[in-house]
Amino acid sequence: MHFTSERHLDDSVLEREFTLGEIPGILWTPASASAPAPLILLGHPPLGLRTMYPRLVGRARHAVADGFAAATIELPGSGDRPRWAAAEQARADLRRAMEAGEPVGDEIIDALVLPLVERSVPEWQAALDALLSLPEIGGPVGYSGGVISIGIRLALVEPRISAAVLFAGSLVPAAMFDEARRVTIPLHVLLQWDDEGNDRQAALDLFDAFGSKEKTLHANMGGHSGVPQFAGDAAARFFGRHLR
Repeated sequence: MHFTSERHLDDSVLEREFTLGEIPGILWTPASASAPAPLILLGHPPLGLRTMYPRLVGRARHAVADGFAAATIELPGSGDRPRWAAAEQARADLRRAMEAGEPVGDEIIDALVLPLVERSVPEWQAALDALLSLPEIGGPVGYSGGVISIGIRLALVEPRISAAVLFAGSLVPAAMFDEARRVTIPLHVLLQWDDEGNDRQAALDLFDAFGSKEKTLHANMGGHSGVPQFAGDAAARFFGRHLR
Protein backbone atom coordinates (compact mmCIF):
# COMPACT_ATOMS: atom_id res chain seq x y z
CA MET A 1 0.00 0.00 0.00
CA HIS A 2 1.37 3.38 -1.07
CA PHE A 3 -0.21 6.60 0.23
CA THR A 4 -0.35 9.27 -2.49
CA SER A 5 -2.06 12.17 -0.70
CA GLU A 6 -3.15 13.29 2.75
CA ARG A 7 -5.47 16.01 3.98
CA HIS A 8 -7.55 16.88 7.02
CA LEU A 9 -11.20 17.30 6.13
CA ASP A 10 -11.65 18.98 9.53
CA ASP A 11 -10.18 18.62 13.00
CA SER A 12 -11.50 15.09 13.35
CA VAL A 13 -11.11 13.31 9.98
CA LEU A 14 -7.90 12.46 8.15
CA GLU A 15 -8.35 11.44 4.48
CA ARG A 16 -5.58 9.60 2.65
CA GLU A 17 -5.64 8.36 -0.92
CA PHE A 18 -3.62 5.25 -1.66
CA THR A 19 -2.77 2.74 -4.36
CA LEU A 20 -2.52 -0.99 -3.93
CA GLY A 21 -0.79 -2.13 -7.09
CA GLU A 22 -3.05 -0.71 -9.82
CA ILE A 23 -6.01 -0.28 -7.46
CA PRO A 24 -6.78 3.23 -6.14
CA GLY A 25 -8.46 3.66 -2.79
CA ILE A 26 -9.25 6.09 0.00
CA LEU A 27 -8.83 5.70 3.76
CA TRP A 28 -10.54 7.89 6.36
CA THR A 29 -9.42 7.70 9.99
CA PRO A 30 -9.92 9.73 13.16
CA ALA A 31 -7.38 12.55 13.13
CA SER A 32 -6.42 11.67 16.68
CA ALA A 33 -7.15 8.39 18.44
CA SER A 34 -5.87 6.72 21.55
CA ALA A 35 -6.34 3.18 20.23
CA PRO A 36 -6.61 1.37 16.86
CA ALA A 37 -10.05 1.85 15.31
CA PRO A 38 -12.42 -0.82 13.99
CA LEU A 39 -12.80 -0.69 10.20
CA ILE A 40 -15.79 -0.34 7.89
CA LEU A 41 -15.28 -1.16 4.20
CA LEU A 42 -17.45 1.14 2.11
CA GLY A 43 -18.85 -0.58 -0.96
CA HIS A 44 -20.29 1.34 -3.91
CA PRO A 45 -21.66 0.74 -7.42
CA PRO A 46 -19.21 0.58 -10.35
CA LEU A 47 -19.54 4.26 -11.28
CA GLY A 48 -16.03 5.35 -10.30
CA LEU A 49 -14.64 6.81 -7.08
CA ARG A 50 -14.73 10.36 -8.44
CA THR A 51 -18.43 10.08 -9.21
CA MET A 52 -19.23 8.37 -5.92
CA TYR A 53 -16.95 10.53 -3.76
CA PRO A 54 -19.61 12.93 -2.36
CA ARG A 55 -21.69 10.02 -1.07
CA LEU A 56 -18.67 8.04 0.10
CA VAL A 57 -17.13 10.90 2.05
CA GLY A 58 -20.47 11.57 3.72
CA ARG A 59 -20.70 7.96 4.85
CA ALA A 60 -17.04 8.03 5.93
CA ARG A 61 -17.54 11.16 8.05
CA HIS A 62 -20.40 9.45 9.90
CA ALA A 63 -18.28 6.32 10.43
CA VAL A 64 -15.34 8.30 11.81
CA ALA A 65 -17.66 10.30 14.08
CA ASP A 66 -18.77 6.96 15.53
CA GLY A 67 -15.17 5.94 16.21
CA PHE A 68 -14.49 3.81 13.12
CA ALA A 69 -12.00 3.98 10.29
CA ALA A 70 -13.50 3.71 6.80
CA ALA A 71 -11.97 2.70 3.48
CA THR A 72 -12.97 2.06 -0.11
CA ILE A 73 -11.33 0.93 -3.35
CA GLU A 74 -12.00 1.45 -7.04
CA LEU A 75 -13.84 -1.47 -8.62
CA PRO A 76 -12.47 -3.28 -11.70
CA GLY A 77 -13.26 -1.49 -14.97
CA SER A 78 -14.35 1.70 -13.18
CA GLY A 79 -12.89 5.17 -12.77
CA ASP A 80 -9.36 5.42 -14.11
CA ARG A 81 -8.83 1.67 -14.18
CA PRO A 82 -8.52 -0.08 -17.57
CA ARG A 83 -11.77 -0.56 -19.43
CA TRP A 84 -13.21 -4.05 -19.36
CA ALA A 85 -14.77 -5.02 -22.69
CA ALA A 86 -17.02 -7.76 -21.34
CA ALA A 87 -18.40 -5.49 -18.64
CA GLU A 88 -19.01 -2.68 -21.14
CA GLN A 89 -20.93 -5.09 -23.37
CA ALA A 90 -23.00 -6.37 -20.44
CA ARG A 91 -23.91 -2.80 -19.46
CA ALA A 92 -24.90 -2.03 -23.04
CA ASP A 93 -27.12 -5.13 -23.16
CA LEU A 94 -28.73 -4.08 -19.88
CA ARG A 95 -29.42 -0.54 -21.14
CA ARG A 96 -30.85 -1.90 -24.38
CA ALA A 97 -33.25 -4.23 -22.53
CA MET A 98 -34.39 -1.53 -20.11
CA GLU A 99 -34.89 1.10 -22.80
CA ALA A 100 -36.97 -1.39 -24.80
CA GLY A 101 -39.05 -2.19 -21.73
CA GLU A 102 -38.00 -5.83 -21.90
CA PRO A 103 -37.39 -8.05 -18.89
CA VAL A 104 -33.71 -8.32 -17.94
CA GLY A 105 -32.86 -11.99 -18.43
CA ASP A 106 -30.59 -14.18 -16.34
CA GLU A 107 -27.97 -14.21 -19.08
CA ILE A 108 -27.53 -10.44 -18.91
CA ILE A 109 -27.54 -10.41 -15.10
CA ASP A 110 -24.93 -13.17 -14.89
CA ALA A 111 -22.68 -11.50 -17.47
CA LEU A 112 -22.93 -8.15 -15.68
CA VAL A 113 -22.52 -9.23 -12.05
CA LEU A 114 -20.70 -12.56 -11.69
CA PRO A 115 -17.38 -11.49 -13.32
CA LEU A 116 -17.43 -8.32 -11.22
CA VAL A 117 -17.82 -10.39 -8.05
CA GLU A 118 -15.02 -12.77 -9.10
CA ARG A 119 -12.60 -9.89 -9.71
CA SER A 120 -13.65 -7.57 -6.90
CA VAL A 121 -13.68 -9.86 -3.88
CA PRO A 122 -9.96 -10.85 -4.03
CA GLU A 123 -9.11 -7.16 -4.41
CA TRP A 124 -11.15 -6.26 -1.35
CA GLN A 125 -9.36 -9.01 0.55
CA ALA A 126 -5.95 -7.72 -0.56
CA ALA A 127 -6.95 -4.22 0.55
CA LEU A 128 -8.09 -5.63 3.88
CA ASP A 129 -4.70 -7.31 4.35
CA ALA A 130 -2.96 -3.97 3.82
CA LEU A 131 -5.36 -1.91 5.92
CA LEU A 132 -5.19 -4.21 8.91
CA SER A 133 -1.39 -3.98 8.86
CA LEU A 134 -1.63 -0.26 9.70
CA PRO A 135 -1.13 0.57 13.39
CA GLU A 136 -4.14 2.91 13.48
CA ILE A 137 -6.54 0.13 12.42
CA GLY A 138 -7.23 -2.85 14.65
CA GLY A 139 -10.46 -4.50 13.58
CA PRO A 140 -13.05 -5.92 13.86
CA VAL A 141 -14.27 -5.26 10.31
CA GLY A 142 -17.65 -4.49 8.79
CA TYR A 143 -18.78 -4.15 5.17
CA SER A 144 -21.32 -1.54 4.13
CA GLY A 145 -23.27 -0.94 0.93
CA GLY A 146 -22.20 -1.39 -2.66
CA VAL A 147 -23.19 -4.07 -5.13
CA ILE A 148 -25.07 -6.52 -2.93
CA SER A 149 -23.62 -9.58 -4.69
CA ILE A 150 -20.09 -8.44 -3.75
CA GLY A 151 -21.26 -8.06 -0.16
CA ILE A 152 -22.75 -11.56 -0.19
CA ARG A 153 -19.52 -13.13 -1.45
CA LEU A 154 -17.37 -11.20 1.04
CA ALA A 155 -19.68 -12.11 3.92
CA LEU A 156 -19.36 -15.75 2.92
CA VAL A 157 -15.63 -16.12 2.25
CA GLU A 158 -13.93 -13.46 4.40
CA PRO A 159 -13.80 -14.52 8.08
CA ARG A 160 -12.43 -11.14 9.19
CA ILE A 161 -15.74 -9.45 8.34
CA SER A 162 -17.91 -9.63 11.46
CA ALA A 163 -21.09 -7.89 10.26
CA ALA A 164 -22.49 -6.26 7.13
CA VAL A 165 -24.96 -3.57 6.12
CA LEU A 166 -26.26 -4.40 2.64
CA PHE A 167 -28.27 -2.15 0.32
CA ALA A 168 -31.01 -4.25 -1.26
CA GLY A 169 -31.08 -3.75 -4.99
CA SER A 170 -28.89 -4.20 -8.02
CA LEU A 171 -29.43 -7.25 -10.17
CA VAL A 172 -28.69 -10.49 -8.30
CA PRO A 173 -27.74 -13.68 -10.18
CA ALA A 174 -29.55 -16.85 -9.14
CA ALA A 175 -26.23 -18.36 -8.03
CA MET A 176 -25.88 -15.68 -5.35
CA PHE A 177 -29.03 -16.93 -3.63
CA ASP A 178 -27.23 -20.21 -2.94
CA GLU A 179 -24.31 -18.28 -1.44
CA ALA A 180 -26.69 -16.14 0.63
CA ARG A 181 -28.07 -19.27 2.29
CA ARG A 182 -24.55 -19.96 3.63
CA VAL A 183 -23.98 -16.47 5.01
CA THR A 184 -24.10 -16.54 8.83
CA ILE A 185 -22.78 -13.16 10.04
CA PRO A 186 -25.19 -10.54 11.43
CA LEU A 187 -26.84 -8.53 8.63
CA HIS A 188 -28.72 -5.25 8.43
CA VAL A 189 -30.40 -4.86 5.01
CA LEU A 190 -31.73 -1.53 3.74
CA LEU A 191 -34.56 -1.60 1.18
CA GLN A 192 -36.19 1.32 -0.63
CA TRP A 193 -39.76 0.13 -1.17
CA ASP A 194 -40.35 2.12 -4.36
CA ASP A 195 -36.92 1.69 -5.95
CA GLU A 196 -37.72 2.06 -9.63
CA GLY A 197 -34.65 0.14 -10.79
CA ASN A 198 -34.95 -2.95 -8.62
CA ASP A 199 -37.32 -5.84 -8.15
CA ARG A 200 -38.85 -5.56 -4.67
CA GLN A 201 -39.94 -9.19 -4.53
CA ALA A 202 -36.49 -10.39 -5.54
CA ALA A 203 -35.02 -8.27 -2.74
CA LEU A 204 -37.45 -9.80 -0.24
CA ASP A 205 -36.67 -13.30 -1.50
CA LEU A 206 -32.95 -12.65 -1.11
CA PHE A 207 -33.41 -11.41 2.45
CA ASP A 208 -35.40 -14.55 3.21
CA ALA A 209 -32.58 -16.68 1.77
CA PHE A 210 -29.84 -15.35 4.06
CA GLY A 211 -28.76 -17.98 6.57
CA SER A 212 -27.85 -15.51 9.32
CA LYS A 213 -29.57 -16.02 12.67
CA GLU A 214 -29.48 -12.26 13.17
CA LYS A 215 -30.77 -10.37 10.16
CA THR A 216 -32.83 -7.21 10.03
CA LEU A 217 -34.71 -5.72 7.07
CA HIS A 218 -35.13 -1.94 7.28
CA ALA A 219 -37.60 -0.95 4.56
CA ASN A 220 -38.58 2.64 3.78
CA MET A 221 -40.90 4.27 1.29
CA GLY A 222 -39.20 6.11 -1.56
CA GLY A 223 -36.98 5.63 -4.57
CA HIS A 224 -33.41 4.51 -4.96
CA SER A 225 -31.74 7.71 -3.78
CA GLY A 226 -34.22 8.53 -1.03
CA VAL A 227 -32.74 6.61 1.91
CA PRO A 228 -33.77 8.63 5.00
CA GLN A 229 -31.20 9.74 7.55
CA PHE A 230 -32.76 7.68 10.32
CA ALA A 231 -32.14 4.52 8.26
CA GLY A 232 -28.45 5.37 8.19
CA ASP A 233 -28.55 6.01 11.93
CA ALA A 234 -30.01 2.54 12.47
CA ALA A 235 -27.20 1.03 10.41
CA ALA A 236 -24.65 2.94 12.52
CA ARG A 237 -26.16 1.53 15.70
CA PHE A 238 -25.96 -1.95 14.16
CA PHE A 239 -22.21 -1.55 13.59
CA GLY A 240 -21.87 -0.08 17.08
CA ARG A 241 -23.23 -3.34 18.50
CA HIS A 242 -21.13 -5.68 16.39
CA LEU A 243 -17.78 -3.95 15.82
CA ARG A 244 -16.89 -3.02 19.39
